Amino acid sequence: MKSKIITIDQSTSATKSMLFSEEYELIRRVNISHHQYYPKAGWVEHDAEEIYRNVLTSVADLMKEEQADEECAYSLAITNQRETVVVWNKNTGKPVYNAIVWQCLRGAYICKELKEKGYSDMVRKKSGLLIDPYFSASGVKWILDNVEGSRDAAEQGELLMGTIDSWLIWKLTNGKRHVTDYTNASRTLLFNIHTLDWDDELLNLFTIPRSMMPRALPCDSVFGETTVNGLFGEPVAIAGVLGDSHGALAGQMCFEEGQGKATYGTGSSVMVNIGERVVAAPDGLVTSIGFAAFGKVYYAFEGNIHCTGATINWLEKKLNMISTSGEIEEWAVSVEDNGGAYFVPAFTGLGAPWWQPEVKAAILGMTLATGKAHILRAALESIAYQVKDLVSAMTQQAGINLRELRVDGGPTKNKFLMQFQADLLQVPVNCSDMEEASALGAAIMNGFARNVRAGFKDVVALRSNNKRIMPVTDGGKMELLYRGWTNTVRQLIK
Repeated sequence: MKSKIITIDQSTSATKSMLFSEEYELIRRVNISHHQYYPKAGWVEHDAEEIYRNVLTSVADLMKEEQADEECAYSLAITNQRETVVVWNKNTGKPVYNAIVWQCLRGAYICKELKEKGYSDMVRKKSGLLIDPYFSASGVKWILDNVEGSRDAAEQGELLMGTIDSWLIWKLTNGKRHVTDYTNASRTLLFNIHTLDWDDELLNLFTIPRSMMPRALPCDSVFGETTVNGLFGEPVAIAGVLGDSHGALAGQMCFEEGQGKATYGTGSSVMVNIGERVVAAPDGLVTSIGFAAFGKVYYAFEGNIHCTGATINWLEKKLNMISTSGEIEEWAVSVEDNGGAYFVPAFTGLGAPWWQPEVKAAILGMTLATGKAHILRAALESIAYQVKDLVSAMTQQAGINLRELRVDGGPTKNKFLMQFQADLLQVPVNCSDMEEASALGAAIMNGFARNVRAGFKDVVALRSNNKRIMPVTDGGKMELLYRGWTNTVRQLIK
């Protein structure tokens, strides 16, 4: 019987539903944006119910063009923005508060207090992560401490929590399945990456009852069944779930130790597969579960950048410096260099490897000769510099020899950015033919879950290397530019 895979890619800015063939060819997609809420400076929220409605609408729109075919079977896969967390009442099915987004800094004071009390080493050894508001735990604690009645309801077993995948699965299965996958769990600060279970000491540290937690499963599991609110006459399997950066790692076919990728989105993730053994990450980076399949768990070093694509969006939507995101490249190449200007897009603090949540965005090095083109070029360059920060930490401190960087995401269409990235790293940049690498990774895990694919080798041959960008600029010149960036950042974190 012919089969197709519906992949939901629930990202920070939108919900994309995509239809893949069993050979992982993208047939069509539907994209629906959702609102961003900023109730206070540094706070970022989403309406979880709006996100669920958008999932239903996008899947329904996706299926409108499908011809009725009794010989075609469907299944559902999910990839999602990771650390964003929802707390909801299991009896009413309603969130007690908006979803707290990974960009939100409201938990900074909670994290600061825990670090000052000396919990950093314990947390890192168990979770692989740093104590930071970027991860889910402080957001959940904030809700329980500040939303009236939430703490009591949680203690009485009435509240559930989960990352966006868990919330969507619970809704899609009409509350029958409260589950997540290992990758999303590993980004909460509450999951022990050694035991592959929620850790009581971490839960107690953030005062979160264990009864709130979803069951964690490998990525290539069947997570439940759904009719997608009656869209399908018979339930279809929800099979294959993982966080978006992990989805891109799988979608980029980084199945072997030492293979790495960079995903350019609202923020960016650089991730390198380190194999089946937990290894302490270099300073400024974290160790997460890369993916779990075929009874094995593969770990990864990762560094996360808070603002990359979001910087371009800010220039377009808030400052009106460009009318479309694609216009920025034309401005960037209209000048020979950045004119000495460096744009540090710390709109929600600095992520890895700096981890300075209090730092604010700034443009330094401007003179009276600085023009609009220099600022726009500096903004684009800042994306590449931040990726270089992470790659340097991985290669220099961890001894990893990166032979090429596999990249995906919307900004990879920007030729200037990709060439600048290759020149800065002095290694080839390999752009995926599949822009939606995260969704592809979820579809791949879906195939594993349904026993359609017997192993990694079955899918590796699907990767194409046609878009390989080679370095063309002298490494010495690029090192000088990069030194200017690091000096600028250090001025802000003093």
